[in-house]
Amino acid sequence: MLERDVCGFFCGIRGHAYCNQKTPSIAAGMDEQALLGLNPNADSDFRQRALAYFEQLKISPDAWQVCAEALAQRTYSDDHIKFFCFQVLEHQVKYKYSELTTVQQQLIRETLVSWLQAQMLNPQPEKTFIRNKAAQVFALLFVTEYLTKWPKFFFDILSVVDLNPRGVDLYLRILMAIDSELVDRDVVHTSEEARRNTLIKDTMREQCIPNLVESWYQILQNYQYTNSEVTCQCLEVVGAYVSWIDLSLIANDRFINMLLGHMSIEVLREEACDCLFEIVNKGMDPVDKMKLVESLCQVLQSAGFFSIDREEDVDFLARFSKLVNGMGQSLIVSWTKLIKNGDIKNAQEALQAIETKVALMLQLLIHEDDDISSNIIGFCYDYLHILKQLTVLSDRQKANVETIMLAVMKKLTYDEEYNFENEGEDEAMFVEYRKQLKLLLDRLAQVSPELLLASVRRVFSSTLQNWQTTRFMEVEVAIRLLYMLAEALPVSHGAHFSGDVSKASALQDMMRTLVTSGVSSYQHTSVTLEFFETVVRYEKFFTVEPQHIPCVLMAFLDHRGLRHSSAKVRSRTAYLFSRFVKSLNKQMNPFIEDILNRIQDLLELSPPENGYQSLLSSDDQLFIYETAGVLIVNSEYPAERKQALMRNLLTPLMEKFKILLEKLMLAQDEERQASLADCLNHAVGFASRTSKAFSNKQTVKQCGCSEVYLDCLQTFLPALSCPLQKDILRSGVRTFLHRMIICLEEEVLPFIPSASEHMLKDCEAKDLQEFIPLINQITAKFKIQVSPFLQQMFMPLLHAIFEVLLRPAEENDQSAALEKQMLRRSYFAFLQTVTGSGMSEVIANQGAENVERVLVTVIQGAVEYPDPIAQKTCFIILSKLVELWGGKDGPVGFADFVYKHIVPACFLAPLKQTFDLADAQTVLALSECAVTLKTIHLKRGPECVQYLQQEYLPSLQVAPEIIQEFCQALQQPDAKVFKNYLKVFFQRAKP
Repeated sequence: MLERDVCGFFCGIRGHAYCNQKTPSIAAGMDEQALLGLNPNADSDFRQRALAYFEQLKISPDAWQVCAEALAQRTYSDDHIKFFCFQVLEHQVKYKYSELTTVQQQLIRETLVSWLQAQMLNPQPEKTFIRNKAAQVFALLFVTEYLTKWPKFFFDILSVVDLNPRGVDLYLRILMAIDSELVDRDVVHTSEEARRNTLIKDTMREQCIPNLVESWYQILQNYQYTNSEVTCQCLEVVGAYVSWIDLSLIANDRFINMLLGHMSIEVLREEACDCLFEIVNKGMDPVDKMKLVESLCQVLQSAGFFSIDREEDVDFLARFSKLVNGMGQSLIVSWTKLIKNGDIKNAQEALQAIETKVALMLQLLIHEDDDISSNIIGFCYDYLHILKQLTVLSDRQKANVETIMLAVMKKLTYDEEYNFENEGEDEAMFVEYRKQLKLLLDRLAQVSPELLLASVRRVFSSTLQNWQTTRFMEVEVAIRLLYMLAEALPVSHGAHFSGDVSKASALQDMMRTLVTSGVSSYQHTSVTLEFFETVVRYEKFFTVEPQHIPCVLMAFLDHRGLRHSSAKVRSRTAYLFSRFVKSLNKQMNPFIEDILNRIQDLLELSPPENGYQSLLSSDDQLFIYETAGVLIVNSEYPAERKQALMRNLLTPLMEKFKILLEKLMLAQDEERQASLADCLNHAVGFASRTSKAFSNKQTVKQCGCSEVYLDCLQTFLPALSCPLQKDILRSGVRTFLHRMIICLEEEVLPFIPSASEHMLKDCEAKDLQEFIPLINQITAKFKIQVSPFLQQMFMPLLHAIFEVLLRPAEENDQSAALEKQMLRRSYFAFLQTVTGSGMSEVIANQGAENVERVLVTVIQGAVEYPDPIAQKTCFIILSKLVELWGGKDGPVGFADFVYKHIVPACFLAPLKQTFDLADAQTVLALSECAVTLKTIHLKRGPECVQYLQQEYLPSLQVAPEIIQEFCQALQQPDAKVFKNYLKVFFQRAKP
């Protein structure tokens, strides 16, 4: 059996099966039936046929000509067929252009130009998606041909389109597509493409950019009052290109004056704003940038754009806010550079320029529309960073800090429309906006912590004095501000209530107010959640004033927390309650039994058939079980009491488990089986979770709880032999065993053999993959203690692994292939654990024939399977075996195996084409390969060098001087030297 296993072990993924039919010629014309499938309303058969036809056309040598002809002669009126033809041309230009003859390449150029000419005469323009696709094909052809065969590309395009609005539209789309090909950072380019793109941009700057800029100016001048769509497109082009062309071509009086004129035209001003933003954003000399921004600001201010309160168009204001943000940040960059260069005079001017924009910034920050406010936060943040660097703040700057602080506090507030029960996109955007405001608050704390603390205290105290009559959003933000102070005013280990007396006193006062004011009873989920979040954030307060613990515990346990009407509040509170109890476990002793009694009903396992909807989900119950465990384990009770409490906690689970397992064995309906298995899995999970309370100081043994957990093991293990719902049951019990290996240590060992036997029955790849880490954990932890068990189950485990790996799978089944890959990795990880734990006798005692076969799989894993993670593990196993068995007193025949198999593996693996030395994981595999060779040399000495010099390396046709060099590097005492050499050796050896 094993022989067949070994032979099939490394069956890789075979290539896709392709039809042997010859590539069809399309010269006769297009398949009209297949084209019907391009219609979005076509049925699936037609659509499949169309897709297959497209693939066929892509590999056909002449299909593109039929498509080119169809476009040039306007054969088809159907938009989807036109788009299809462009797609075929796009594929040809992108992937197969170099295969075409000069005449064929000329034909593609002529086709596109004649198509463009036809657009000037069409009664109706093409659909937008066709124009965009055409522009992409033009752009691809441009980047391919501009430097060589088509240097007059833009001249040819412009001579066709002139100032025809349809032609201009396409010209501008082509320019955007070219910009996307050349500079779009979202497009991943090879280093060769990046070099080509740089050369294209340099050539364009020399040869045609001034002409293009002139064409843009003419377009803007001609169409600004008559065709807003074309004008906006042109502004977008200017904004895109300005980042990489000479700025003086755009940042001059005639262009800027025109753009400023557009700022007053309603349909153009948003795009004009964006264009000005790109101009301002362009990198340049700090003094020049300052002059540019200042001149822009003067014109904008005199035109009335700074009067925010008069502007009602929020979409425009959002763009304008982005522009102001760009101008402000540009001035700050200039100031930073000037300070760095020691140019104090100009730096002072830059700071003055920044200060004059702050009033406008504040207006935009406080605007009721969050998009407008959000767009200015960058400027605000950077401005505060400047203030942080100044040694003394002026009164004006202090006032600015306070205004920003008040603005942040106001803008943090929820609005009436926020939907807490069903949060959608708008709510998600506000949450993100709040995160930005939090960064501002943190920065404010760095500039003036005393002012922030005083401001928050003032808002907090006045709000909580009258919380009963205050709107929920104001109460929530008051508590939220207190919560945010914890990060804004950082301390080590949450020690907010010691050290700086005034700060500690202020925070202590606010926390006292929070827990005694009764605000935890506020009837809104946002306030309730903020209350509990803040209580847990400042848990150290309760070590200073422990008298408040009982009232907070009651809030957690009653209708305000774990029994709240909102599932969202109950769920979050379960987690926070667990954190609260864990952090204050020393203060919990007086309340333990009371808490355990009060949470009794929350611990109940809800079987599927009783129809009772429990207050907490099973995930939430995990936190409650963990909390119960923490309370018991960390209590000051004697071991007997701890054991009794733990038994009280876990016995109901065990009893329910037995009943439910019996019901599952009898269940006929698959849905019912699944729900019962889920419930059983939860029971095991809850028991597992209680064990997280134990630590090195409080072990299971010291707490007297071993017996309880052993009872749990005996209760849960029978689930492994249940033939129904195996995946979920095995997964739960396996996790429990992992925990028990840690908690019970050797007391768990008697249960392992029978558990393993059950888990190896009827295995799937995933089962084995998850079982092997359990065996690895046992092996690494108990080592020699489990040697007899490992020797007994070693071959059955290998048989199970190989049996799964040999199962046939569909050739294109990627998930099955991935599962097998992961199982191979797990298999090698198992062998690595066995050898690395000093347990090589487990392998050695399997009989010579089996040992050799196992070793062959390791060699194959190192060489034949293109998976660097597995290869690395295989080389680690090999070097360990050489270390253990490679000396003079090693097993008979192992030295031969080293020279016949291990040494060749160290060369054959890196020489494979799939062994990619540019890949980080592969380099790690090579590093272990080097360790293996070094270990062989260490164990076999001069004999190894002689074998390499006289036999093996000459058989690979390695030049004598390289052999000499290799052997010298191998004999270097520093292993790192040899690792580095080996990489260079194989880089040179590969073609």
